[in-house]
Amino acid sequence: MAGESASESASVGTGEQTESVAHEGPTTAQTLQTIVGRELRTVARTRTIFILGLALTAIVLGITWVGGGYQAGYLPTTVDLLTPLELLVPIVAVAFGYRAILDDEQRGELDVLATYPISPREIVLGVYAGRAIGLAVVVAIPLAAVAAAIALTGDTTVAVYATHEGADSPILFGRFVVLTLLFALVVLAVAIAISSVVSGTRGALALSVVALVVLLVGFDLALVYGLAEGVIGDTDLLNALAVSPLSAYRGLVLETTVVVAGGTGPQVASPIASLVGLAVWGLGSLAVAVWGVGR
Repeated sequence: MAGESASESASVGTGEQTESVAHEGPTTAQTLQTIVGRELRTVARTRTIFILGLALTAIVLGITWVGGGYQAGYLPTTVDLLTPLELLVPIVAVAFGYRAILDDEQRGELDVLATYPISPREIVLGVYAGRAIGLAVVVAIPLAAVAAAIALTGDTTVAVYATHEGADSPILFGRFVVLTLLFALVVLAVAIAISSVVSGTRGALALSVVALVVLLVGFDLALVYGLAEGVIGDTDLLNALAVSPLSAYRGLVLETTVVVAGGTGPQVASPIASLVGLAVWGLGSLAVAVWGVGR
């Protein structure tokens, strides 16, 4: 009898432990991995994103070819590509993210996820990470192709790594690529925030267009107006540029590539303020997205 009682107690204990483990649910890492994998599959199956990637690659390679960047070097190519990418990167980033959360809501997936022990923060981080990987690949491929073409077809002086001011270098182009990716990821965060607060595809598209206009034109016009009216002083302009993600990106590229290579010239931006500005935009947008999913 004592043996049977002990056996029953052990069975009950084992059953309780199994039930406890079953109710623990997936860890945060497992949840993020699942959501990221789903987003990557969604990106891979989306024909529009594939077409955008091909278009971006063709435009970047075409600008480099027409501008003679293959023979001119890394720095001239950076200058040639900066302005077009200021326009193209936000468009591609918004296309990646403006329906990311909205599609889940319309398909009822957010309601399903709400029945699991998954927080809005985990949902947003998973969606953002998956889309960010896809966006980074789409933006990096054409720039990597340009760098490879310059290295293979450029003048012999282009292949020399800069060890002093005034020399061209692939290191400078590498900085440009990293900053471009950072800019793209910040705009993607803004797009995902938009996706989390709208209720329909038309609203998402309309708000995305407004966001693009504000990012590409609005903030720069506001800075020019503030400077002209004396609201922003000459000494404050370098820090004020960080308010606009586009101006922060442009200033960082010019300050860390063109000015460094030239060795002379006035300071065009505050790198620290610009990085802080981009970080605030990115993290703030993700915070808005978390609020939008959880409301």
